[in-house]
Amino acid sequence: MTPAPVYIKPDYRGADKLRGKVALISGGDSGIGRAVAVHFAREGADVGIVYLDEHQDAQETVRLIEAEGRKGFMIAGDVGDPAFAEQAVTQVVGQLGGLNVLVNNAAEQHPQQEATEVTPEQVEKTFRTNIFGYFNLVRAALPHLRNGDSIVNTASVTAYKGEPKLLDYSSTKGAIVAYTRSLSQNLVEKGIRVNAVAPGPIWTPLIPATFPPEEVAKFGKDVPMGRVGQPAEVATCFVFLASDDASYLTGQVLHPNGGSVVNG
Repeated sequence: MTPAPVYIKPDYRGADKLRGKVALISGGDSGIGRAVAVHFAREGADVGIVYLDEHQDAQETVRLIEAEGRKGFMIAGDVGDPAFAEQAVTQVVGQLGGLNVLVNNAAEQHPQQEATEVTPEQVEKTFRTNIFGYFNLVRAALPHLRNGDSIVNTASVTAYKGEPKLLDYSSTKGAIVAYTRSLSQNLVEKGIRVNAVAPGPIWTPLIPATFPPEEVAKFGKDVPMGRVGQPAEVATCFVFLASDDASYLTGQVLHPNGGSVVNG
């Protein structure tokens, strides 16, 4: 990608906000997931990442985690498969010694110009990754999470503003917001916090991989700040929500979106 995404700012200083914690991040091989992994590591966490099949990208993420002096672990598979979700959590717990933070972040999108082009097969595929995968990992992770632990889900500005070419993707992101709010109420008595981050236009590999060059060239220029955001500008929201700094927040959504005004 040109320019390369910024995964962590050179002057970012960790403050041990996640010291001694273990995190599992789905979609951790690149983009926002990689940025969150590196920030978590700089804040003192050991990090396991789940990814589909981007092996070189995943290896680079683990290298960046280990460069921060923390343990990294990667496992490839489809989070839409409940059996794999169970396996992923079991392996991360076994390799890293526990689980304190689950970040549901894996996603796919398939732009279509016309609503009639969104096939039932595409809808099912997108939902299986983008929201079924969240259910699967949460179900597998909950036996390991304790009072004070947290879950952070990746939603999107499209859940609030819509996106005409991403009907199924936007719908899954709306579902994630509702899931976050409902799950937070379900788990509040157990002391497990559940929040979400709803990024706006962020410069990740998903953008040039799914949009034509003419749309990539203007990506992010329609927000009030007039530019695309970097993964590093989103990852700090995840650090905050995963840490004790957010001890009085659950069922909430943060909006790093370049100034777009959203409701909800």
